[in-house]
Amino acid sequence: MKLAFIRPSSATLIMATTLQFVCCVSFADTLYINGHIRLVDQENQIVEALYESRGKIQFVGQAQQAKRLISEQTLIIDLDGKTVIPGFIESHGHLMSLGLSQLNLDLSTVENYDALIQRVALAVDAAKPGEWILGRGWHQSKWQPKPVDSIDGFQTHARLSEVSPHNPVYLVHASGHAGFANAKAMEIAGITLNTLVAGDGEIIRDDKGAATGIFNERAQALIRSVIPPTSKQQQLRALQLALAVLAENGVTSFQDAGVNQQTIDLYQQFEAEKKLTSRLWVMLSGAEKPLLERWFESGPQVGDYLTVQAVKLVADGALGSRGAWLLEPYTDRPETNGLPTMPIDYMSDVSHQAYRRGFQVGIHAIGDLANRAVLDIYDDLFDGKDRGVRFRIEHAQHISAVDIPRFGQLGVIASVQGIHMSSDRPWAIDRLGRARIDEGAYVWRKLLETNAILINGTDVPVEPINPFASYYALVSRRTLKGEPAGGFEPAQKLSRLQALQAYTIGPAYGAFEEHLKGSLEVGKWADFIVLSQDLMQVEEDDILNIQVLRTVVGGKEVYNVAGGM
Repeated sequence: MKLAFIRPSSATLIMATTLQFVCCVSFADTLYINGHIRLVDQENQIVEALYESRGKIQFVGQAQQAKRLISEQTLIIDLDGKTVIPGFIESHGHLMSLGLSQLNLDLSTVENYDALIQRVALAVDAAKPGEWILGRGWHQSKWQPKPVDSIDGFQTHARLSEVSPHNPVYLVHASGHAGFANAKAMEIAGITLNTLVAGDGEIIRDDKGAATGIFNERAQALIRSVIPPTSKQQQLRALQLALAVLAENGVTSFQDAGVNQQTIDLYQQFEAEKKLTSRLWVMLSGAEKPLLERWFESGPQVGDYLTVQAVKLVADGALGSRGAWLLEPYTDRPETNGLPTMPIDYMSDVSHQAYRRGFQVGIHAIGDLANRAVLDIYDDLFDGKDRGVRFRIEHAQHISAVDIPRFGQLGVIASVQGIHMSSDRPWAIDRLGRARIDEGAYVWRKLLETNAILINGTDVPVEPINPFASYYALVSRRTLKGEPAGGFEPAQKLSRLQALQAYTIGPAYGAFEEHLKGSLEVGKWADFIVLSQDLMQVEEDDILNIQVLRTVVGGKEVYNVAGGM
């Protein structure tokens, strides 16, 4: 049976051959009844009742049928007409960075340089002498007004250094592909007029050669290398905070895009202690050769709550920092095309090794040249054929028109983030110009029309984890302020069903888990959420006001709006 992804041609996704409405079980734990339950199955059915036992769905159907399964041990929850959908699956994010962002300065809401300086000043007042002040989330292209005395489109450190002369400060760009340091941080790192960058990266300098405080791509390592490591206690707290945020936002599965062994050890500890409240699907950091060698030797780890079976590589940088690798120069900085961040030969070699050892590969590619290079790697590996390995391109943000059909032809999954369009499109046109925007930027419907599989996420903490914001971006193509009225390039809007599938059954398919989750069908995990409104029917502007009332993972309630976790 083919999974309908609502597009002109059908996808070749195989699932169970029939939907069973009654399963032969002696008892069930919980009956959810009188709901508006969207199964997100092949027929897009809506039912009234869901019966869960031992963490899996045992029955979905109408209330009258469900009542026959009630026993004295059954817990009955009346949904009072509320909407139920499968739990959201975040297809690309960074879990520990989300947690650490809860411990450090969250700069994602600062609207200009003045606001950033104010946040840092408050942190300095609360900090101990010499203590590092860390944060993430600023994005100079979104600021109004723009900073005075910008260099290459970025602010300079003078005011940051003035407000924090004795405390080193390092603030990571929202994209994670650049960082902003004050004079004290650069002093500790030994940054001088003669400091060189090893590998692909850039220290932005003024006309006298002095560092402005902006460190692009691999140049960030110069500062990061002198920041004290995060303590084990801080890591434990960060993971606890991150999981709580996921539960509150209805994210029942999280695909973690690039981690090290230390992070995996922490996840394994939480798994052993039964503390994971969201299912984790983990990509290994492809930049760490010893890590890859270890896992390629042992093979993937597949579990109910923790799976490690993919590799994350990075082909280029971000559009905001002009690190995305383009076929033609940037419209607003014609001296550069961006840059590759990993050698093509290395990415190709790792992809081949991963294929032979049972690992998927997801390669970050934002610019059109980066996307082409990655598609060429996959094309060579697959010999022009889809071998069913479901390799992925993470972001697939700007694609040349000639390369768009190759996603479907090769079976390459486009792992996009709808919210990036909402946040970036107002200024992305300055980077790419009108022609390139129209041709291949955030072209979700074009990808679907050429039989590509599209999966959605947020790239948290680059963007907030809020699934309704990213869903809204997919269906409206507007900013979160509702601009422009008709949406940017409205022909690329997704239907609400397409957008919901891209957040549920699509990411499940992207991880070879569509038989376990992503839709509410008998035999699958009881991972679902209860919503305050039906996201398929409310007015478009009201999508952003929907609340998660209840989050259930494996039949266990991990969040309730009345009492949290």
